[in-house]
Amino acid sequence: MKFLTLIFLILFFYCAAANHYGCNNVPCGPGRICLKLRGVCSCIEIPKCKEVILTTKCIGTWQFEGKTYNQYDVTITNYLDFDITQIFIGIDESFKLHADNLWNAERCGNGNELTLPHYQPSINKNASFTFGFILCGNDKPNLSILAVTY
Repeated sequence: MKFLTLIFLILFFYCAAANHYGCNNVPCGPGRICLKLRGVCSCIEIPKCKEVILTTKCIGTWQFEGKTYNQYDVTITNYLDFDITQIFIGIDESFKLHADNLWNAERCGNGNELTLPHYQPSINKNASFTFGFILCGNDKPNLSILAVTY
């Protein structure tokens, strides 16, 4: 078991930052992570008992000039045995940000991803980090973990 944990650590250490969106720019999917070792890229499954979870919670709703606005908090919880040094969260057309109201996270890439802000260098193992935003409309945001770096 210790040998497998060591291999897992080594693989995460060599994850290619330039290829953060997935393997060959294809997302690995929920519960999977992109790893690159010796030039070979692969998606591996994160064990169910050791994962990173996004919890989205609507903490306020209001109407103004005929439009509906919703404020959300999103908590990233790291149940892995390692500190997360970077995370990339995918967003889609449901993410109708109102007037750049996004805090404790930054948009990156082509604008379809969120990541940790520059002042938050990591999320420790068994710890959480919360970011928030305000969306225009009634659509609940679709967020998905694209990649995690350790």
